[in-house]
Order: sequence, then C-alpha cells, then structure tokens
Amino acid sequence: MTRETPLQDVHQAVEAADRTCWAGFDPVTVLTTIADRLDDADLIGVAQRETRLPPARLRGELTRTTFQLRLFAELVETGAHLGVRIDHADPDWPMGAPRPDLRRVLQPIGPVVVFPAGNFPFAFGVAGGDTASALAAGCPVVVKAHPGHPELSDLTGELLRDLGVLTVIHGEEAGRAALTHPLVKAGAFTGSLRGGRALFDLAAARPEPIPFYGELGSVNPVVVARDAAANRPRRIAEEAAASFTLGAGQFCTKPGLLLVPQDSTIPQELAALDLPTAPMLSRRVEDAYRGAVAAIPRDGVAELAGADGPVVLMTELRRVLADLEAFTRECFGPFLLVVTYADDADVVEFARRLEGQLTATVIADQPSDWITHLTRLLARRCGRLLWNQWPTGVSVTHAQHHGGPYPATTAVASTSVGTAAVERFLRPVAYQNFPPALLPAAVRDDTRVPALVNGRLTEGALTMRW
Repeated sequence: MTRETPLQDVHQAVEAADRTCWAGFDPVTVLTTIADRLDDADLIGVAQRETRLPPARLRGELTRTTFQLRLFAELVETGAHLGVRIDHADPDWPMGAPRPDLRRVLQPIGPVVVFPAGNFPFAFGVAGGDTASALAAGCPVVVKAHPGHPELSDLTGELLRDLGVLTVIHGEEAGRAALTHPLVKAGAFTGSLRGGRALFDLAAARPEPIPFYGELGSVNPVVVARDAAANRPRRIAEEAAASFTLGAGQFCTKPGLLLVPQDSTIPQELAALDLPTAPMLSRRVEDAYRGAVAAIPRDGVAELAGADGPVVLMTELRRVLADLEAFTRECFGPFLLVVTYADDADVVEFARRLEGQLTATVIADQPSDWITHLTRLLARRCGRLLWNQWPTGVSVTHAQHHGGPYPATTAVASTSVGTAAVERFLRPVAYQNFPPALLPAAVRDDTRVPALVNGRLTEGALTMRW
C-alpha cells in the first residue's frame, strides 16, 4: 500500500521550512554535516533491498553524493554563487541622468519541494543534487519520497531531522499539496515525461506560478561518422553496448539511438556481442520498459538482440524520419535502436527535426564541414554535446550542464548537476541608495566575495577554489 503523509503534516512541514528560510541558516555547515553523516551511516543494505542495485554501484553513488554536497559547500564559502554587482553612485553617468547607488545580489527563493528519482536513490534521492543545490542557496527543502525506496528515504530524513532544513513526506496527494502550497517557491523533479509534465502544469496553474525544474528524459542520439565507422567498428559496438546496458539501461543519459552509415559493420558487431543483463529497479519499471519497446513500430525493423536480455533493433533513417515521434520515444531500460543512413543530408535533417535532448554525441576521427554543420544543429537540441565519448556517467563539476530543451527538461536554461544548479533556487534583489548598515554583507564596500564593482571584476578577500 502506498503511504500518504497527512495533509496537516505537509502544511506544517512547509510552514516550518518557510520560517527557517526567513531566519536563515549556514549552508556550509549544513552541507558538510549531511555529507559526514551519510559517510558514517549504514544505508547500502536498505538501498540494495529496495532498488535491486548492486552494492558496488550504490557505494559509488553514495561517494558521488557526499562529494557533491561538499563541492556545494566549497562554492558557498567563496560567495561566487551570489553574483554580486555593485555600482556606486555616479553624478556624471553618460546616459544623461545621474546613476544611483545600486547593489545586486542573489538571495534564496524560498522553500523548495523536491521529487527525487527512482534510479539514483542517493545521488538524486533525499540528500541528492536537487536537495544539495537548494540548501546551498539557503532554501529549506520538503522532499516527496520516491515510492521505489520509501524506507531509505525515511532513514535519510531521520538522519538529518535535527538540522531543521529538510522534511520527508510520502504520497502523490502529499506531493501535490506541497507543490501547490502558497509558501513553496520552487519545485525540482527527476523522472518521466508524463509525471514531470503533470507537476509542471500544476506549478504553472497556481495562483502564484512558481518555477518548476523537471528533468523528463531523453534518447541521447549518437551519430557515427563514416571515417570512425570504417576504422573502428568493433570498438564502437563494444562501447555502445557498455553504455546502453550500464545499470540495466536505467540512466537518463543512456544512448537510445545509434546512427551509423548504411555500409557499416557496426550492427553485425553489436549482434555478435554477449550483452550483459541485470535486474531492473522494480516490476513496475520493467513492465513500463517492456511496454515502451513493444510500442515501437516493427515494419521495416530488424531485431539484432532481444532474447531474454537487452533489446537491439535496427531500421533505416528514412523510416525514422517518416515517423520520428514513434521512433524517438524514450525506452527506459536496456534498449538501443540502430539507425542506418545512406545520405549525410538525412542525418542533418534528423538533427534539425529532433526534439530537445539531454545529450547528443558525435563519434568521428576527423572534423569536416559536414561534422561542423551537424554539431551546430545538435547543440541547438541538447544540453551537453560529446565528441568521441559516451553520455552515461555525468561528472559533478563546476562546468557541468545536465539539462536541455523541452521535453528533456522544463527549464532549458538550468542544470540539475554541477554547482551551477544552485542558480535555480536564487533570485536577484537590487538595493538602491541603502545605508551600509542595512545592506547584506555580500554587497557592502568591504565585501569578501567576488564581485563586479563598477563594471570591473574583483575576486574579493576569499580565494576561489577552482
């Protein structure tokens, strides 16, 4: 039976988060404390029981989770995330009127509701990236637990309860109630297109619409150029297989489409491989996967693999272009569609018509005019463009961007991975002609954070760590 947090408890959680946001808290201390407690806790066994993921994968994911918490803490220590801009009063400002004293700084947007993912119980779970980035911004969090790992969610919530910045709730009704509460100012989600779009519409339909940062999925196309296909077909097949079967294909960055030249031997190499199998997260996830694969048109489609294991189908690009929507739906699981092309112009047309993606990849030995044109088109369709690497494995860094045009996400300008994710939960406030005593410390003349002062960048008194 699905658990439901009473609505009264949901309202109390949001109200407590609002009070904490107004009172303020030290994000550095909170983030490092969470990381330390997760390192010390024994959560792997519970996570394995609820998700069927192997211990080694879970331990690696937990390491990533605590690393990103500490990385956000380091960012907050520098103050660089505050985007400080200071313009001193200038009676001779060239626009024709005196410039007033203006000081702009990013401040917490308010309480945030987080809807975690099912496939990453730590990295996108209760204390995962969305929660970490919201806390780094100074925003307390209400987490609607994923039904795939309720016990792990509760254990994590209990572990962090005394910090006063995070509450775990359960159930769809509770999640909707939290997202529509007037004190909540933003939502974050990782999951399916259907679920994310429903929540996005709910957030937009509020009397006061709020930003909703949903990551909804992607097929992450990979285009193999003729030179690479001719020079290293087996290596490309092996790398493609390793990527699309990683974690039983249950990664949002899994390559679901592989475009190869018509005369390439890559399809035969794929068909000859012994593809690894692994249990999926749950029977519900597996049933959804099987249904998605069954919905793919079979006219003009050959099966390269699929007997009680990962599924690899093959068809021609012109067949795909004739029914693009049907062939480019995400199949969340170990599935790959190999698409052969005879004409480079068809690949350009594919890139031009492609919907928004998290990633797109080009596998080639040498740049060319065609590759240049193709990559420019693909860059308009995705948030991360890869050259001779595979999209699974999203590094947590300062420069990372994990997002993309709709339907990959609901907010094309934002990322859910990397330190830039904190920007989702900050809003700018400009202070005009305020006395120093009433200004936030970050925008005073003795500010210790990096700032743009009268149009010139200063590093402040603190040393940036990157």
